[in-house]
Amino acid sequence: MLTMLNPGGNAPQAPYSHGALATNATRTLYISGQVGVDAAGRMGADIGEQAQIAVANLNAVLAEAGMTPANLAKVTIYLTDDSLIPGFMQAAGGGLPSPPPATTLLVVKALAAPPLLVEIEAIAVD
Repeated sequence: MLTMLNPGGNAPQAPYSHGALATNATRTLYISGQVGVDAAGRMGADIGEQAQIAVANLNAVLAEAGMTPANLAKVTIYLTDDSLIPGFMQAAGGGLPSPPPATTLLVVKALAAPPLLVEIEAIAVD
């Protein structure tokens, strides 16, 4: 079972939970960074497309393990510029669970390939 924790003493932070408590978990899936490149090798043209593709790739790994986005306990999002945050949130929101898992968003200088704008890694449990 996965319970999202949002203590009253912490500053309210949407759109993520402050913690995720996994009880009676039998499997843990560590998902490496998923980027905005689809199975055909096509990279999304902008943050919206790359975010949607990265989330779809993340969800494909979950499905391969017999899991869904509801199994996500921790998500780490890397963006190459803070101006991309609103576009990422708008494009990726529908593909991530609600309530949201414990989430860290980092703005980094670059990802593995210069045109990449977003990378998402995660931990899922069931």
